[in-house]
Amino acid sequence: MPSLIDLHSHSTVSDGLLAPEALVQHAAAHGVKMLALTDHDDTAGLAAATRVAAEHGMQFINGVEISVTWRRRTIHVVGLRVDTDYEPLRSGLEKIRAGRHVRAEGIAASLEKFGIEGSLEGAYAHAKQGIISRAHFARYLMEKGYASNIKSIFKRYLVKGKPGYFEHEWATLEEVVAWINGSGGVAVLAHPGRYDIGRSNMLLLLEEFRNLGGAAIEVVTGSHTVEQFQEYARLAHMFGLKSSMGSDYHGPGHGYMEMGRLPDLPRGCTPVWQDWPEVRLLNS
Repeated sequence: MPSLIDLHSHSTVSDGLLAPEALVQHAAAHGVKMLALTDHDDTAGLAAATRVAAEHGMQFINGVEISVTWRRRTIHVVGLRVDTDYEPLRSGLEKIRAGRHVRAEGIAASLEKFGIEGSLEGAYAHAKQGIISRAHFARYLMEKGYASNIKSIFKRYLVKGKPGYFEHEWATLEEVVAWINGSGGVAVLAHPGRYDIGRSNMLLLLEEFRNLGGAAIEVVTGSHTVEQFQEYARLAHMFGLKSSMGSDYHGPGHGYMEMGRLPDLPRGCTPVWQDWPEVRLLNS
C-alpha cells in the first residue's frame, strides 16, 4: 500500500524544479498527508511550504538535508523537525552555502579544462534561488547535449574521477548531528544505498552516526531497490536506529520516484515518526 508519509523532498530553494508552494500542492494532489521539505543546506522554503500545507490540511515537518564530509566522502544527513531559529544550525548552513559557491567555481574550472565552457553561468541560470549544486551543472550539460538524462550526466562528468569532479570539504558528521539535535530535531542518515563505500565502511559510518546521536536511517527512499529496503531495515535494527522514508523528489522527470508511491516500511521497522504529535493529528 502506498505510504501517505514523505519525509524527503526538494524545491527550487535547492535543486528541485518546483517552488515550495507548488511542491506542497503536488504532494497533496498525490495523496501525501505528512510531508517534509528537506532542501540542501537551506531552510528558506519552509515558511511558504508550511502555509500551503495548512491550506491542504497536510501535516508539515520542517526539514533540511545537510552536506557532510566523512572520511573524504560526501554523505547527506536529513534533519527533521528542526528549529530554524537555532543559531548554530543557521550559521552552520550559511557556511556550507558559502562553500557551495567555491565548489561551483571548482567544478566549472575542471569542466573548462576538458573543453566545456560557460558551465558556471549556465549552472547559475538553473539555480533559481541562489543555492548552487551539481544538479544545476547537470541540467546545463544536458541542455547543451552532453547526454540525454541527468543520471548519465552525473556518471560521465560529475562524480569522482570524471572531468567535472571537484573535491570539497563540507561540515563534519559530528557538527551536523549536533546542530540538528541542538535544534530539537531528529538526525536521519539519507539514502545510505547511494554511498559506494563498501560494507565495512557502512558499518563504521552507522556506528559513528549512532554514537554521535543520530536517530534514524532512510530505509525506504526513491533511489533504493526493494532489496535495499530490506538490507537497511536490518541495519537499522542492528544499530538500534529508527527508520525513515522519503521520495527524494526533485520535480517532474528529475526524481527517483513520484510522490505518494513509496511502499510502507518493511515489517519490524520502528518508524522515526511513531511518537510525533503530527502523527496523532494525521490519524485523528
